[in-house]
Amino acid sequence: MRPPLTRPSKTRIFVVANQKGGVGKTTSTVNVAAALAQLGQRVLVIDLDPQGNASTALGVEHRRGVPSTYDALVDGEPLIDVMTQSPEVDNLWAVPATIDLAGAEIELVSVVARESRLRKAVHGHPWVGTADEAGEDRFDYVLIDCPPSLGLLTLNALVAGDEMLIPIQAEYYALEGLGQLLETVEMVRAHLNQGLEVSTILVTMYDARTRLASGVAEEVREHFGDQVLKTSIPRSVRVSEAPSYGQTVMTYDPGSPGALSYLEAAREIAIQGASR
Repeated sequence: MRPPLTRPSKTRIFVVANQKGGVGKTTSTVNVAAALAQLGQRVLVIDLDPQGNASTALGVEHRRGVPSTYDALVDGEPLIDVMTQSPEVDNLWAVPATIDLAGAEIELVSVVARESRLRKAVHGHPWVGTADEAGEDRFDYVLIDCPPSLGLLTLNALVAGDEMLIPIQAEYYALEGLGQLLETVEMVRAHLNQGLEVSTILVTMYDARTRLASGVAEEVREHFGDQVLKTSIPRSVRVSEAPSYGQTVMTYDPGSPGALSYLEAAREIAIQGASR
């Protein structure tokens, strides 16, 4: 059993986003979430990607008709009614995404205050808030996994969140497309959510044997400074295999380099929050 970390004084709401596909966004969401739960934190993952990959990795049902993020966003169902506990990890809950979510972008276009539907749902959850408001049962972390595009679903996430976690792969075009994401963040801050900040950058798919990877990691650190976690996530077959077994790497192969790196990254995020 791992020693539990101090809980934050209020729920930290993270948006995990990078519209560039294949950077390890969903993988990082579910593994950081599972690692935080293993470190004694109470965690909710909200799957906003119609592909439902985060739901798969957390072992929760997400076939059509299952209560999901679609119901919360489009029909206004309370999050507490559409979340489910992950069978793999204690202290970890998920709001699954079903394929219905693919149509939500279009359905939300005509809805009043369409970009703040998720914020309303998250803040309406009785377990979200400060220790005084939500008590011992409160969530310590909410992680929102975005689709790989800057549409209305990602916009909802950016309006709902306080912090952003951006996974960046240690590869040649790592920073390409990031400018567009950061411009969107600035726009959201100016008009919809002043409190949003890019607090955490995680370097993924790091191959220590190549000069390219260390060069990219160095460039990312020069660019973002202290926002970049000291821990990088190595390229790993075990990390990629785990979702096909309906698991995160944290339970699939807890002793693997990938799992240990995610555990260390989660610890850094928690400590970084305690010093805020």
